Amino acid sequence: MPCTTDVFKNLRMFLLVVAVASHPGTEKLFDVRNYGAKGDGKTDNANAFIKAWEDACARSGRNRIYIPRKKFYMSDVIFKGPCKGKTVFFNNGILLAPVNAKQIKKDAWINFKYIDNLVVTGHGTIDGQGSRSWSSSNFDMERRLPANMAFNFVRKSRINGLISLNSKSEHLNLFCVDHFNISHVNLTAPGNSPNTDGIKIGMSSNVKIRDSHIGSGDDCIAILSGNTNFDIHNITCGPGHGISVGSLGKHKEEKNVENVRVRDTVITGTSDGIRFKTWESSVTEITVSGFLYENIKMVDVGNPINIEQKYCPYPPCPKLGDSHVQIRNVTLKNIWGTSRNKVAVSLQCSKRFPCKDIQLIDINLRHNGSDGPATALCEYVNGSARGKMLPPSCLN
Repeated sequence: MPCTTDVFKNLRMFLLVVAVASHPGTEKLFDVRNYGAKGDGKTDNANAFIKAWEDACARSGRNRIYIPRKKFYMSDVIFKGPCKGKTVFFNNGILLAPVNAKQIKKDAWINFKYIDNLVVTGHGTIDGQGSRSWSSSNFDMERRLPANMAFNFVRKSRINGLISLNSKSEHLNLFCVDHFNISHVNLTAPGNSPNTDGIKIGMSSNVKIRDSHIGSGDDCIAILSGNTNFDIHNITCGPGHGISVGSLGKHKEEKNVENVRVRDTVITGTSDGIRFKTWESSVTEITVSGFLYENIKMVDVGNPINIEQKYCPYPPCPKLGDSHVQIRNVTLKNIWGTSRNKVAVSLQCSKRFPCKDIQLIDINLRHNGSDGPATALCEYVNGSARGKMLPPSCLN
């Protein structure tokens, strides 16, 4: 009878597998080719992609939009929710943006809005084809160029394995996202490409960014107004402008920035490493607080540690008073490597709102130039220093 019992057990297991496989909650595939998409690198596939999205978004359960290993040209699109189920945008192909930025009418080429439980993943590439937009004859400081991808009001979602190339502006623009994870992404543009931030984030909470490479012509990660509870770790950054907070203080509606941790990261060949930038003549009073930078390696970085509260990217700037942005409770621990500039630690804070509780712990930054050892500069800053300290601390 033991064999008979085993037969019944196996039969029950088989029926269970069949039931699960046929359950309406099983993931359904939406292949963009079934909606008329052509992978010839020339046909505009925006409508096909939107139709696939709309069908997937309207279905309950798990749904996968699938882009195969071909080249798909596409004008700007908006993938809008809310969706009934959980949606995976799986790209195995190469998505090509219009070369001419004027053909993209929105702030981003690919937009995701008002969605929960979204996954963007795959082994393919998002190519913004931005080189024409960066040239001096085509670059317009007054016109905002489109990002490669934007995520607005997206919650409980993640990006994994994305490759983004040559965005006309930032690669990923996140606004009002919550519980949003980014991992194993590769965001790349030349070091001389203007405003090509890797990840630009504003008004967002509970964001994790890890295990990724970002190299661009601007900030690897730009942490803007209204962000709270970020964990950033195991990032390689460079070229670019480092990992920045700001710029802040330019707009009245800005909010506090709180509780950000950056750790186990390597920054190479950038203009800045750890950077806070606030406008000298700011129009709002906000606080930047609760920051921890730990285990950060600097390799040939221009300004490894830089608090800049007289930010003026395009001088001359109007001088209407000191920055009203208060920076406090910032810890920099185990920061080491090489600085291109002699001033390796620059803490230039606001006269009216001095920096408070800035802690330096085990700093070892060597100047790799020929004009003497690294130095530190402090203005209107209160804090403490302990452990190994090179350059010697300027904090009282």
